[in-house]
Amino acid sequence: MADTSFMNDAVFPIHISRGSPGGPDWPADIVELASGREERNTPWAAPKRVYDAKYGVRTRDELYQVLSLYHVALGRLRGFRFLDWTDYRSGLPHVAPTATDQVLGTGNDVETVFQLSKCYAFAGASFDRTITRPFGTLLIAVDEVPTTTGWSLDATKGTVTFDSPPPNGAALTWGGEFHVPVRFDCKLDQISLRSIAVGDIPSIFLKELRE
Repeated sequence: MADTSFMNDAVFPIHISRGSPGGPDWPADIVELASGREERNTPWAAPKRVYDAKYGVRTRDELYQVLSLYHVALGRLRGFRFLDWTDYRSGLPHVAPTATDQVLGTGNDVETVFQLSKCYAFAGASFDRTITRPFGTLLIAVDEVPTTTGWSLDATKGTVTFDSPPPNGAALTWGGEFHVPVRFDCKLDQISLRSIAVGDIPSIFLKELRE
């Protein structure tokens, strides 16, 4: 049986991802009634992000990097990390993270493990996105006081484990950067090194993985 595991240390080439468009896709079932009104529903609790790396490939060397990753990933079987330049930080993408950017949880003298998440708010409504692939330096604060000790990070799950339960009512926050877990969502059987010369590279679709 083929290895379908996640390549936790493999990151899609950064310089190619910078030019690759994409973002969240949230499917909806829409039924238009006889009256003209609509009934709308979605079976998903969270969107999946999709990207097209075709537009980030500018040279033969870059195309070969993508082909190399495709082989190592066993095509569509194995996942890897992708940097979404439009949304990869706990706050705004052009602002350096701080330890108080996002809520991590509230201490209760019992729990020690907390999941990273990012909250999106607009017009009084909000949505919480689970973050599973942080990278770089993670910032943690307890009651707005940054702390670098007394906790550990599982960068393959996005969980923070405190050495001892945070005190009851303690406000836990975090800041940092994160990747999107993705896999190839296409076949690369129509790509050749000649394609880059004529600017006729087929789409190289990537789809977010939900674990």
